Amino acid sequence: MRKRIFILMGALICVQLAFAQPTLKQTINSNWEFHKGDIIGFPTSQSETARWETVSLPHSWNTLDVTQDTGYYRGIGWYKKKIYVPQTWRGKSVYLYFEGANQVTEVYVNGQIVGKHIGGYTAFSFDIGKLLKYDQTSTPNEITVKVDNSHNETIPPLNADFTFFGGIYRNVYLITANPVHFNLDNNAGVSPRIKTPMVSDTEADAAIESSITNTEGAKLKVSVTSAIEDADGNLVKEVVTNETLTANGTSAIDQSLNGITQPHLWSPDDPYLYKVVTTVKDKNGNVLDETTNPLGFRWFKFDAATGFYLNGKPIKLIGANRHQDYPGMANAVPDAIHEHDMQLLKDMGANFIRISHYPQDPAVLEACDRLGILASIEIPIVNRITQSVEFTQNCENMQREMIAQNFNHPCITIWAYMNEVLLQPRYKSNSAEQLAYFHDVATLAGKLDSLTRSEDPSRYTMISCHGDFDRYNNAGITKIPQIIGWNLYYGWYAPDFDGFGKFLDRHNRELPDKPLIVTEYGCDGDTRLHSLNPQRFDKTIEYQTIYHKHYLKAMMDRPFVAGGAMWCLVDFNSYGRIDASPHKNTKGVATDERVPKDVYYYYQANLLKKPFIKIGSRNWVIRGGTGDENAQCTQPVEVYSNLAEVSLSLNGKLLDKQQVKDKVAVFNVPFSNGVNNLKASAEENGIVFEDFTTINFKVQPVSLNSKTRPFRELNVSLGDSRFYADDKLQQIWLPEKPYSPGSWGYIDGQIFAMKDTNLQKFGTNQNILGTDYDPIYATQRVGLSDFKADVPDGKYQIKLLFAELVFNIKSQTSVFNLNAATQKDDGGGGRSFDVFINGQRVAEALGDDNYLQPLRAFSIRYTIDVTGGTGIDISFKGIKGESILNGIQVKKVF
Repeated sequence: MRKRIFILMGALICVQLAFAQPTLKQTINSNWEFHKGDIIGFPTSQSETARWETVSLPHSWNTLDVTQDTGYYRGIGWYKKKIYVPQTWRGKSVYLYFEGANQVTEVYVNGQIVGKHIGGYTAFSFDIGKLLKYDQTSTPNEITVKVDNSHNETIPPLNADFTFFGGIYRNVYLITANPVHFNLDNNAGVSPRIKTPMVSDTEADAAIESSITNTEGAKLKVSVTSAIEDADGNLVKEVVTNETLTANGTSAIDQSLNGITQPHLWSPDDPYLYKVVTTVKDKNGNVLDETTNPLGFRWFKFDAATGFYLNGKPIKLIGANRHQDYPGMANAVPDAIHEHDMQLLKDMGANFIRISHYPQDPAVLEACDRLGILASIEIPIVNRITQSVEFTQNCENMQREMIAQNFNHPCITIWAYMNEVLLQPRYKSNSAEQLAYFHDVATLAGKLDSLTRSEDPSRYTMISCHGDFDRYNNAGITKIPQIIGWNLYYGWYAPDFDGFGKFLDRHNRELPDKPLIVTEYGCDGDTRLHSLNPQRFDKTIEYQTIYHKHYLKAMMDRPFVAGGAMWCLVDFNSYGRIDASPHKNTKGVATDERVPKDVYYYYQANLLKKPFIKIGSRNWVIRGGTGDENAQCTQPVEVYSNLAEVSLSLNGKLLDKQQVKDKVAVFNVPFSNGVNNLKASAEENGIVFEDFTTINFKVQPVSLNSKTRPFRELNVSLGDSRFYADDKLQQIWLPEKPYSPGSWGYIDGQIFAMKDTNLQKFGTNQNILGTDYDPIYATQRVGLSDFKADVPDGKYQIKLLFAELVFNIKSQTSVFNLNAATQKDDGGGGRSFDVFINGQRVAEALGDDNYLQPLRAFSIRYTIDVTGGTGIDISFKGIKGESILNGIQVKKVF
C-alpha cells in the first residue's frame, strides 16, 4: 500500500491507492445454505423454524419436481452465506456479481438490503463495500439472497415452451477493485468495449472505448494503454492515452488502433482471436487495473436477395437453437456442459446458434468465439406482452444488460428481442381491444429496436415470428427489425411439407427488402420410437429425419434465405407439455443427455467438409420384427455420408454397394436373431473410411410353434404402427397386426383416434399418469373381439395394459401440445367389458367405474397353463361401450 498526498482547494486529502493487483474476481459458490419458501421478517430478524440445507452454487430448487405430474414450485427461496473480508480490502471497491438468478432477486449484506434485480437471464452486481466488516480472523459477514421465480405479469417471459426454473443457477463472484478501476456499474457490462469500425482483407481498425471509475475524492492523472496481441502473444499494435480522471466519478476514454495490416480474419473455418490488453497506470507506472478482451476481425452483412456474407463471402447459416437445462440439474449446469453443447454443435458442422430464448451462461458465447460459431442472442419476450409501463421498462433494461454484458464477443451478429410475440394475443379476436394490443406490441418492438441500434449500430436486429404471415405483417411488426425470423413447422403443426417452401417464397415476394432467417423448424423425435412407415406426429426417429431432409433442401435451394436454426440442438424440459414424453420437448437433434439422433448424422454428412460416414439407427440397438422362413427379418438401414459410394457388410460379409444420393444410402438388411455387426465403408483418394455398429435383433418367428426358434416372449403395442425400444429392460415392442393362424394378432376393432382434431390420427397426445411407458398406453385398439397367440403348450405370463383415453373432464391445455381438445365419450354411458383367457373370465366389468380411470395406466398380469395345443385366446365381451386394449406382453415361463 502506498500513500499519495494531494492538496485540493485548500483541503488536505489522504488518498490510499492499492497497487498490489488489478481487479480480482473470485467465485463464492461453496457452502451456501438454502431454505425453500419465504421467511417472514428475514433477514432483519432470524427465524427459529426455518429449515436450511447446505448447497453449492449453481443451484436450482426445481431439479426434481419438473419431471413430476404434481406441478413444479414457483415461489420464493432464500440463500445465505458467511464471508470473511480481510483488513487489506478496506478502501477498495467490493462487489457481489451474479451471473444469473431467476427471476426477482433481493440481496442483503449483514441484514441490510443492497439491491434488487428483475429478470432471470442477465447478470447483475451490487457495491457492498460500505456494509462489510473488515476482519478476516473472527468477524463474518452474512450474505443473504431472496430469489422468487413466481409468475409476474410485469416481467418477461410471461409463458413459454420451456420451464422457469428457480434459484441462483449460475456462478456468484466476489469482486475487489482498487479505487481506480474499469467501470463495474454499467449494467454488469464489460469495459472497455471493443469495436472494429473498419475491416477488410488487407487492413483493419480497432476502437477501444473504456469507462474508468475513480472512487477517490481527488482527480488523478493516469495513462491508459491498449495493446493488441496475436494468438501467440506477439504485440501487433499499441496506443497510450494520458488522461485526468474525474474525482468520485467515471471517465470515458476512447482510443483508436488503426491501420492493422493483413489482419487474420475470424470465421467459422478459422476462428482466429486476437486479444486486447488494456492497462491503467498512475504517473509513476503503478498498475491500477488491467483487463483482457477477445478481438475477432470480421465484417458481415445480410442481404434480402442473396443471404448472409461474412468477410465478403456468401455463407449459409445453418445451426440450432439451444436451451440451457440438463436432466437432474435443471438449469444449474456447470460450464463444462455449456462448452460441450457448443462443441456438439460445431462437430455437427454447424456455423450458427440462436441462443434462445434468453441470454445464457457466459461460457456459451466464450465457446462460440473460440469455435467459430456465429450467434444470435435475445431477451425473453415470448408469446405475449403486458401493456404496462413496468413491463416496458423491464424489457428495456434486459436489452441494455444483454448488450452491455456481451458486447465484446466477435461471434455475435444479431441482437434480438421478441419471439412469437403474437402467438397468444390478448382479447377477443379482431376486437378493438386486440387491435390496440397489436399496436402496443409494435410500439414496444419499435422502442427496443431503436434502443438496440443506438447501443450497437454494428450488429443487426431481429424479431422471430410464428408462421402467421398476415398477423405480423398487418400489425406492422415486419417493418421494424432489420431481419425477420420465421418459426415454421410445416409437416408438423401445419400439415403440408410443401407449405414451407411456399411460405419462404411469399416472404421473398412480399417483403423483398427484408432479410430472412428460419429461426425455428423441427419435429419431435423420441429415441424409443421407430417406424418402417413413418408418419406425421408419430414422433419416430425416422419421421424426424424425413422432416429435416425436406427443410434443409428447401433452405439450401433458396439463396435469399440467409440461414436456418433447427429446433432444437438438444431435448429440453418444458413442464407444460403433457404428451407422450411428458414435460419434455423432444425436437432436439440430440437427447437431453446429449446423445445424437439419426438426424444429427444426416446434418454431419451435409455440413462437414472432411470425409464422413455414419450408420444410422445406431441408437436403435434393440430391434425386432417378424421373421421369414429363414428366421431372418429384413429392415432398411440408412448410412449417411458425403462420399460417393458406400458399402455395407453384415457380420463380416458384404451385403451391397450403393451410390450415395443426397448424402444418404439405403440398405435392406436381413437381420438374424441375436447380435448383428454392421460395417459401413467408403473410399476416397485411396483412403478407406469406416463406421461400425452392433444391433441386437429379436426375430419373432412367423409360426409361434417353430421348433427351430422356440417361443420366448411377445410384446405388442395395440393401435400402433410403431416399434417401441425399451433399452432398460432390453425389450422390443412390435406394432400390432391382424391375426393369422399359427401366428398372433388382433381380431376386429379399429385404431383409437382423437375426435375433433386435424392433428394426430392415432392414439392420444395426453400425458398418461402412473407410467413411464406413455407411448404404449397412449395408443389402443377399440372394439376388438380377441387377441390370439398360437403359442405351444407351457406355462405363460400374460400382462394386459389398459388406459382410458376417452374422458369427460377438461384436459390440460397448452399451445405447445399437439391438441388441446377435450375427448368425450359420445355415447355418454361410459365403458365396461369382461375379459376372458381361453374361455375363463379373468376380469369382470372392467371399466371406467373401477380401474380404468382417465389417462391413467392400468395393467394386470396373469399366469396360465396352455395345454392341448389351444394356444392363447384373449377375448373381450362388451357390457357397456366398446372394449379396449393398449398393449399385451406374453412370456413363456417354461
